[in-house]
Amino acid sequence: MDTTQRTEQQRSADRRRRELLEAADRVVLRDGPHASMNAIAAEAGITKPILYRHFGDKGGLYAALATRHTDALLSSLRAALDAPAGRRERVEATLDTYLAAIEARPQVYRFLMHPADGADGSPGDQGFDVGRHSAPLLRRMGEELAQVIEERVDLGPSSHELARVWGHGIVGMMHAAGDWWLGERPCTRRELVTSLADLLWGRLAAAADRVGGPGF
Repeated sequence: MDTTQRTEQQRSADRRRRELLEAADRVVLRDGPHASMNAIAAEAGITKPILYRHFGDKGGLYAALATRHTDALLSSLRAALDAPAGRRERVEATLDTYLAAIEARPQVYRFLMHPADGADGSPGDQGFDVGRHSAPLLRRMGEELAQVIEERVDLGPSSHELARVWGHGIVGMMHAAGDWWLGERPCTRRELVTSLADLLWGRLAAAADRVGGPGF
């Protein structure tokens, strides 16, 4: 097989994978954490063994969907952090971007963060461990935010370690507060954003921009 044939086969496989993920997204939007491999295969017009061939099991499909949605969310968060505004406004915009994302697609959020609630009882779905799959999502977001903080804010001699503490701490706060808020709706999104920003603001307001950095 020559290089051209291999490249075309790879493109075809990538295209088919995207189509299957789009079918999975449609089912997740409809069924949330109750989305099953059977329903996703039916939506895609294939049998479940073919779906397993592409993703292995529900964990593999979950990981692919998680990457897809996390990439999109991180892109939106970076845009909020890069917006031409004051530091407080950008902090609030970043918090609001995260909350707006989970509010706009709550079924997707619940599938990603509470997928064990939706096990359909089939052999491929039993034993699905939400923590094993969702924890890397939060760690990835924490590391990404830590990198942004380290690049932009002067935190002194222990800047690298402190930026990681802040990054993971902020992501943990956003996740826990957002999960609670999405379930109970005890206040408006705007009120939650303001309250969380107030909690973060003291140390952030005092820190100087890193010299030579893009500013924060």
